Amino acid sequence: MTAPTARTAGDNGEITVHRCSVTVVRRGGWSWGPDPRALVQNVIDTLPELLADHFAQHLSGDGPDVEITEPVTVTVRPGGPGWPGRPHATAEVHFPPASMVEVRDEEPAGAASFEESFAAPALPRRDPTAAALFGELAERGELDALLGLLPEESLPMYVLALLGDGDGDAAAARLLTELARRAGADAGAAALSGRLDEYVASADPDEVARLARSLAGGHDDAVAEPAPRAAGAVGVRATEEVRVWSVLPFLLAGPLARIGYLDAIGPALAGAELAEHAPLFAAALAYKVLGVTARGWRRDERDAEAAAAFAGLEPPVPDEELAAFARVARPALPVLDGVLALAVCRGHDPADPLLLTGAGDGLLLVDAQGMFPIAWTADPAALLPHWQAGGRPPVLVCDGPLPPGTLRELDAAGVPFLTGVRPLRGDPVTRLPWRTPLWTGAARQLADPRLAAELPGHADRFADLVTALVTERRAAPLAPDGALERTVTLAAALGLSTIAWTLWRDRETPDPLSALHRFADLEATVRFEPAAVRVRVPMGRRHADLLRGGLLADVPDVPWLGGRALTFSGG
Repeated sequence: MTAPTARTAGDNGEITVHRCSVTVVRRGGWSWGPDPRALVQNVIDTLPELLADHFAQHLSGDGPDVEITEPVTVTVRPGGPGWPGRPHATAEVHFPPASMVEVRDEEPAGAASFEESFAAPALPRRDPTAAALFGELAERGELDALLGLLPEESLPMYVLALLGDGDGDAAAARLLTELARRAGADAGAAALSGRLDEYVASADPDEVARLARSLAGGHDDAVAEPAPRAAGAVGVRATEEVRVWSVLPFLLAGPLARIGYLDAIGPALAGAELAEHAPLFAAALAYKVLGVTARGWRRDERDAEAAAAFAGLEPPVPDEELAAFARVARPALPVLDGVLALAVCRGHDPADPLLLTGAGDGLLLVDAQGMFPIAWTADPAALLPHWQAGGRPPVLVCDGPLPPGTLRELDAAGVPFLTGVRPLRGDPVTRLPWRTPLWTGAARQLADPRLAAELPGHADRFADLVTALVTERRAAPLAPDGALERTVTLAAALGLSTIAWTLWRDRETPDPLSALHRFADLEATVRFEPAAVRVRVPMGRRHADLLRGGLLADVPDVPWLGGRALTFSGG
């Protein structure tokens, strides 16, 4: 392999590497990482950086553009000490060099990139529907759990959306069953669901819609609210290359895609006829991991540019548009909150505690191991389904502006909790003999010395997280309520927690703020193409960490990018 543009410090010569051996050592178990098949390609991709570091003292300027010009042979020798079974024959895998392509100094406007020139013709994209999302949840056995988390204003809206889809009758009947249950229907759930299945299949859609509104206590006529401008009116980027000061918003996409959150954004907004406004949701999400919002509303220009690039829009994204979107999207946001909560609760170990604190006139619940967010609700009663889905674990109540009666409601529900927050008069608590003031519930006392010792550390990390994501960073400061703020805060916290857990759980206590601080100033170049949005991250330690953790994997079909893929590379 050669480095044709690598200039030595003393002359204008080249450095040519005739033979290079790379040894990959596996430590700590039998795993070869999150994507073993990509291991060889990852090694080859890392070679330019390794060679640049090795010859750094001989190079000047910006370093070499390393080019692999000879075939690469990978030799695998099984057997030897510690290898189970009989030794096998040596295997060799050959990788041909990449062919050279002449690149003109000036590309014509609208020219396809090198990667895009090999792409297959794009297939027509089918818009996501609420019926597809609810059908998938029903197959996983999670639809009833999600419906139980939705407020009454959301259920009739999705009944109407499902009636317009040929595949949505069964899900519409499940939503009507939930509405009837809340209205006090005394028939068995199975029998009621069966009757409503037949009713939805045979009745006129307008009649079904009136039934849904009446069960929800609403009226037949709704008051129209002013909608934000469509994404096309704000300005969508098609083909362009921009530089952003922080790649962190783009890094959230992969973790959110893993739990199905990205796949739920389009259908959730489509149920409210807001699918074309998904870029506004993305811009709000980006603001949660960019710079601090000064005075609660003022943003830096570089933050506005980065948020717009992440959303695929022309900067700046007007705060008035975000406020209008927050207003009309309010009934759709609980679906996204529910998808996130169900995913986190599925992975929670009941032996590990949950953390609870007051935030923004509500209660924020997170998983103590990794600070994965679960829910942000107005009162303790709304938290109980999440506590039950997580296996009824102990709850550590941390210092914060708790709504009045929080401890009393937790105790009445049988939630075992431990807190250092001084109780109010009438709170049913018992003080524990501990070196600092500590209380537990009267109904189910929790006297665990391990949890008592861990509480201060958990409380400090939780308070820092609330300060960073709730107090210091605002997604939609002009919004009339906090629904959008809560939703994007949960999504951003989950992405940051996943990054921290993936990269550092084996060497330190994983903390989402570590991801926020360590990757906030990692720049990137973003290229917009008709079929993909390509993010190029500078090579270095942070890029290598992200690559090893599988956090630079392609994210297909991103909803706010019109179904384009989000790809990552180094350079």
